[in-house]
Amino acid sequence: MSYSNLGTWAALPRTARGQPIVLGVDNKGKKLVYVHGHSVIIRDLVDPAISEVYTEHSVDVTVAKYAPSGYYICSGDQHGKVRIWDTINEEHILKAEYEVLGGPIRDIVWSHDSQRILVVGEGRDKFAHVFMMDTGASVKGDITGHTKCINTCDWKPTRPFRIVTGAEDNKVAFYEGPPFKFKCTRGEHTKFVQSVRYAPNGDLFASGGFDGKVCIFDGKECEFVKELGSPAHKGGVYGVSWSPDSKRLLSASGDKSCKVWDVESGDVVAEFVMGTQIEDQQLACLWTSAGVLVSVSLSGFINYLDVDKPGAPSKVVKGHNKPITRMELSPDKSTIYTSGMDGTVTVWNRETGENDRIEGTGHGNQVTAIVIKDDNVYTTGIDDTVKVSLVKNNKKVGSFPISYEGQCISVSTSEPPLVAIGGNDNKTYVYELVGNSLNEVKSLDHRGVVTDVVFSPDGNYLAACDTDRKVIIYCIPSYEKHNKIEWGFHNARINCLAWSPDSQLVASGALDTMIIVWSMKEVNKHIIIKNSHPQSQVKSLAWIDNEHFISAGHDSLIKKWSAKF
Repeated sequence: MSYSNLGTWAALPRTARGQPIVLGVDNKGKKLVYVHGHSVIIRDLVDPAISEVYTEHSVDVTVAKYAPSGYYICSGDQHGKVRIWDTINEEHILKAEYEVLGGPIRDIVWSHDSQRILVVGEGRDKFAHVFMMDTGASVKGDITGHTKCINTCDWKPTRPFRIVTGAEDNKVAFYEGPPFKFKCTRGEHTKFVQSVRYAPNGDLFASGGFDGKVCIFDGKECEFVKELGSPAHKGGVYGVSWSPDSKRLLSASGDKSCKVWDVESGDVVAEFVMGTQIEDQQLACLWTSAGVLVSVSLSGFINYLDVDKPGAPSKVVKGHNKPITRMELSPDKSTIYTSGMDGTVTVWNRETGENDRIEGTGHGNQVTAIVIKDDNVYTTGIDDTVKVSLVKNNKKVGSFPISYEGQCISVSTSEPPLVAIGGNDNKTYVYELVGNSLNEVKSLDHRGVVTDVVFSPDGNYLAACDTDRKVIIYCIPSYEKHNKIEWGFHNARINCLAWSPDSQLVASGALDTMIIVWSMKEVNKHIIIKNSHPQSQVKSLAWIDNEHFISAGHDSLIKKWSAKF
C-alpha cells in the first residue's frame, strides 16, 4: 500500500476590503510569491498552474518576499514573527526564525546584498526593525519618525543606501545609513500611505496613498519631484511598482483601475479598467524584471496586463481565495467543479488547471454540496434549498424546499435517479427523482450530523459519513450496512467521501487533515495520508481513475494524489 502527492493548484491571494496586499517576485521575474491564510504561495508566472506551497507558519501569514539572491524567502505573520527559509530545496529548509515586532507585519524588504532585512507593521514599542538575516542581530540605528503603524517600506537598491517608509500617520519617512538614522518626513499625502517603492536604478522612489495620490521623490535626498495626475486615481492607491528601466510606473487603485505612467512626462501610457463591481477594486500590482505586469483584485483574481493592449487584462487567473466547500468531476473526468464558502462555483480544466467561474445568481452563501449529472449542476446550500442549474446558460430549472438543513447531496446513475441528502438532523434521506419532484424512499439514522453522501458508480452502494467520525456503506436496495461494519479511524468529523470508478475504493477526508482510502474487498485495510492539507481540513475528494484522485481543502488548495493497495 502506497501513496504520493503529484501536484498542487494554488489558492488565490487572501484579500480584505480596504487592506492592501503585498506581492513578491524572484530575481528572474518568473515566480510570484503571495500569502493565503497560513500558507505562502510560490506561483509560476508563465504557467500559473505550477505552484509550491509553504505551510510552516502557525498563524496567518501577512507578507512574503524573495531575497535578491533568489535563494531565500522571508515571510512574516500576524504575531510579528518572521521565518527565513530556503527556496531551492523542495523541503524549504528553515534557516532562521525571529520575533521582530509585537503585532502583524505589513511589509518586508531585503538589502541589496541579501544580508539585512527590514520589516514594518504594528507593534507595542516600535513599528519597524532592521536585523541581520543569519543571526537576527539588530542593525545599528533607529527607524523612528512615525507615530502610527507603518504600512510599507523599501530599500534603495544602489549606494548610498537609504530606507523609505509609509505609515498611517499620512507620512513618508526617510532614513540614511547604515547605521540608519532618521533624516526627514514628507507630508504630501493627506491619508494613509500604502505603498512606497524605489526605482531599480535607485534615482527615484514613488509613494501611493489612500488620497489617490502618487508622488515621486528623489531617491538620495528625498526631495519632492512631482505628483502624477491630479490626483492619479479617483480612489485610494493600494500599490505602485516600477518598470525594469526605471522610466515608467504601474499603479493600482480602489477605483477599480490600474495605470501605467511615463514618470518623466507625467502622462498616462496605458489604463486598465477592471470592471464595475466592488470585487474589481485593485489591491496590489507588480512589474517584474522579466517585463510581466500583474495586479490583484479584491476577488483575489490575478490580472495580467499588457501595456501595448490597454483597456482590459490580457489574461485573468481565477480560482478560490475563500475556503473550498465541495468539489466534483464531470462524467468524462475532464472538468472539475469546485464551490466556495462565498457561494461561487469554479470550473477547471483537469489537464491544464485553467479555470473560470459560473456566472449568475446562486445560493448567495456557502454551498454545502455539488453534484454533476449530464449537463446539470445540483447544489445544496445553507439557504435550505436544492438548486439545479444548466451549465450551458445557467438556467435554473427547479427548487425543492426541505424541512431540515441539507448538508450534502448525491444523485445515482439509476433510472429514475435516486437522490440522497444528508441532514443536520442526523439522518440520510433517499428520494426518487420523478420529473421535477422528489419522492422519499428511505431515511437512515446516524449518531451525528451527516456530512456527505455518495452513490457508488455501479449503483449498488450508498456511502455516508458523519460528525461521529464514521464512514458507513449501505447496500441498495436493502440499505443494510456493508459487511455490518462502520469505518472509524478518523480523529475528527469527516467532511467528504469519494468512490473510485470501479466502486472498490472509498476515500474520506476530515477535519483532522487526513485522507483515508478504504477497500471494499479487504475491509480491514486502509491507506492513511496524514497532513494532506497541513493546518487545514479536507473538504472534498474526487477520483480520476482507480489509482488517482483529487482533494480540495479549507486552505483553498487542490491537490492531485495516487494511491495503490
